Amino acid sequence: MATTGLPESISSDLSRVTQSLQMLAPRWNVWVLMTLSEKPLRYREIKSALPWLPDGQLHPRLVRLVESGLLDRTEFEPQDVLYGLSVRGRELLPVLGMIAAWGGKHLEKETVLDPATGHKVPKAVPRAQDVEDTIALIAPRQATPILWALRIRGTSSAKALAATAMPDRHLTNVYEPLNRLAEDFLVTKDREGRVELTAAGRDLAPVYRALSAWAAGAPLTEAASHPVWAPEPEQPRDRPAMWATTQPRIPAVPTTQTRATWKPGDPFFSDTTTVIRPAGAAATGGRTR
Repeated sequence: MATTGLPESISSDLSRVTQSLQMLAPRWNVWVLMTLSEKPLRYREIKSALPWLPDGQLHPRLVRLVESGLLDRTEFEPQDVLYGLSVRGRELLPVLGMIAAWGGKHLEKETVLDPATGHKVPKAVPRAQDVEDTIALIAPRQATPILWALRIRGTSSAKALAATAMPDRHLTNVYEPLNRLAEDFLVTKDREGRVELTAAGRDLAPVYRALSAWAAGAPLTEAASHPVWAPEPEQPRDRPAMWATTQPRIPAVPTTQTRATWKPGDPFFSDTTTVIRPAGAAATGGRTR
């Protein structure tokens, strides 16, 4: 379990959640699980449903998902193997639904021309893609501990966050994950260098509640009482952040966006840069996975 400055019960909960995210994070794992969501399939049927995955990539994923307890494997003969969701894997489906809901709300979609209206509309994206892209934001090392620490502390300095989320590591190690979270618009900072969750970061609450309940083997109905991510009273929200679901992922920048950049040697943050673009315009660059 990663060392944190949080109470032991919360640290244990956080550790289970981060381990669950690491289990799901490898690319195409979610696609495999959701392909099997309706019924068990033979290997050749899974391969047909995911034709872009050659045997050298599909088979190892199936093996690892079986080893992790999310899939059951039934071998009738060497070339006739049936894969299906295990009990734990089926219990995970509502959690994936929560993650997909966050992605559907906060991930920017490529626009296409609607032949019926002639207007540009968001391109339909498979739910598995929304889940995978969402997990890519919160699964990297230290991302989820920092988000949890911010949820508990509220507005905080980088130094205080480091002491809470990663007390066994040097202060400078907090800057890289904070930079990534800022680039993904999950955290922001004010002019005094204080960090806080954005609206999109706060909206991760149902995702983390569901992951916590599943990781602990508890019913999702018990998730509302989570000690960190319990529902909070309604409050004014800033504009939701958005990201592209295609590769590379490109964040959409609000009309006026102050971007934080943290670096070693800076007790809080470096100077900020104000980026001004037309509303809804995509940022240049982006990050691939």
